[in-house]
Amino acid sequence: MNVKKTGGWSLALGALGVVFGDIGTSPLYAFRAIFSHEQLSQATSRSVIYGVVSLVIWSVILVVSVKYVGFIMRANNKGEGGIMALAALLNTVKISRRVKLLLVLLGIVGVSLFYGDSVITPAISVLSAVEGIQIVAPRLHQVIIPVTLIVLSGLFLLQQKGTAVIGRLFGPVMFVWFVVMGIGGLGQIVARPEILQVLSPVVAMQFFTTHPALAFIAMGSVVLAITGAEALYADMGHFGRGPIARTWFWLVFPALALNYIGQAALITHNHAAISNPFYLLFPEATRIPVIILATLATLIASQAVISGAFSLTRQAVQLRYLPRLIVKHTSSQEFGQIYVPFVNWTLFGLVVLLIIGFGSSAKLATAYGIAVSGTLAIDTILFLAVARFIWRKPLLSIFAGAAVFLSVDLLFVSSNLSKILHGGWFPILLALTVFATILTWIQGQKITSKERLELEGTLDSFINELRLSKDITRLPGSAVYLSYHPHYTPLALRATVDRLHELHEHVVIVNIETKSVPHVAESARARFDALGYEDDGISHITLHFGFKDTPNVPKALEEAHITSKEVDFNLDKASYFVSTLNIVPTHRKNLAWLQKVLYVTMSKNAASPTDYYKLPLERTVEMSSYIKL
Repeated sequence: MNVKKTGGWSLALGALGVVFGDIGTSPLYAFRAIFSHEQLSQATSRSVIYGVVSLVIWSVILVVSVKYVGFIMRANNKGEGGIMALAALLNTVKISRRVKLLLVLLGIVGVSLFYGDSVITPAISVLSAVEGIQIVAPRLHQVIIPVTLIVLSGLFLLQQKGTAVIGRLFGPVMFVWFVVMGIGGLGQIVARPEILQVLSPVVAMQFFTTHPALAFIAMGSVVLAITGAEALYADMGHFGRGPIARTWFWLVFPALALNYIGQAALITHNHAAISNPFYLLFPEATRIPVIILATLATLIASQAVISGAFSLTRQAVQLRYLPRLIVKHTSSQEFGQIYVPFVNWTLFGLVVLLIIGFGSSAKLATAYGIAVSGTLAIDTILFLAVARFIWRKPLLSIFAGAAVFLSVDLLFVSSNLSKILHGGWFPILLALTVFATILTWIQGQKITSKERLELEGTLDSFINELRLSKDITRLPGSAVYLSYHPHYTPLALRATVDRLHELHEHVVIVNIETKSVPHVAESARARFDALGYEDDGISHITLHFGFKDTPNVPKALEEAHITSKEVDFNLDKASYFVSTLNIVPTHRKNLAWLQKVLYVTMSKNAASPTDYYKLPLERTVEMSSYIKL
């Protein structure tokens, strides 16, 4: 989406449907999760309830309003935000190798935690919405799990069709959701205006000083009220900081504050309302429409998280953190509408297991805080690194920022450690799995790339051999060879000459590079490398793509061919040659045995270069080579 071409209010409405779905549906389960803890469920005095809701309000203010909107969203990579964008930006900074490695590893940990969030968010949000059924009809308790699974099955099935059409309704539906949510809380506040004293930070501080143990326990679930804060930052490239900030301060935050304060007022008056304070805010006659609206809102929140997982996966593949995966575009008009089948069905399988295994949103809440709090802390660390190494802020400012923001993040992390044995192990296990997968792929790529370079040999030596050879037949037409290393001979090109003893009259070697920026302009996409082989009928082009671009080699070459006369060949009839690697594990001790098995499995199941680079199937030849690991 082009921010400059779209009106500010249109962007704000769009942001409602994409950016704020996760944090906007937290009131469904956050307050209930806080008081589901044994100690807090028994301590429902007015001072405790007031202290808890004050903690919620001021956590949202400090983390979302101040840290993200006020500071972190000012750090961007060519307008893009999110952990991956920050990690890529820091990768270009000239700092010590150890510091850079540490920051990159932190970025990978953050990405790994995000996948945990991508699984838990659809499960807990939709389940908490459907649980409203038991408020209206307690006898229907047994249908909650089946209905939730049916609703989510439809959502994941819909991904392959794209969400461009229903996506237009996301903003208006979420606008109605926030208005209804705010009105629901306002009714209780008007009836009990004394509850407004919780807006003072003094109430939160007094709760910490008088009930430190309870406050610490509460912080483990208070973090649920700020889940989705990362989405504000990650989706900044689509909408811009201005529209997101306006939407947050003018609608989303007031609606959230009214609802949380309203829930606290209700619980103070009626302790039994702790069972489901959100739905009990509303009159009995309106609860069915509210349940339907809540289900729609949670589906929108889930859709945003799933789309985020698709986008993040594509970025990771582009940066070569993961093997090539099939990425399908579901809209010809809107850039970024993509579908990644492997990620979609993996998420769906895990979501189903979570819902069946935990059985309720209250139990799922114990698994949620670890991933959220870890992501918050990593965002803070990467932001402070940007402030120090790119903005050159003084150390005193960095320490002050760490003292304020990182201390709060670490408080959230430490308060969630007690949940590990009660469900928190799941996002940790999932994050460790993703982290090990990414690390294995990076290490395996490093080893096989070295082996590949030895097989390829330099392009200079290949051209010299070609000039001396007298048994090479030059075929009419043009051929494009994909290369993964500049100044080295593509394995497919070497195989064509060594095995077939033939070569096309016009040969173009295309090297593909992914830059540490989100997008590369079409005008800067191609670089013609004058290597001096033109008299031999061999030209060299480097194509640059950003980590959020979709690499389409024929399209990029067509655009380059039209605008330049340096390479002359018939693109419409050109043949494409790509190298595919068959990894053969050996007994070398360069990688752990389990990592070798994992790397070989990923290599075998990676998408073919033909599909990934959008090459014409009927004119593409894949030539296999064997690499020892």
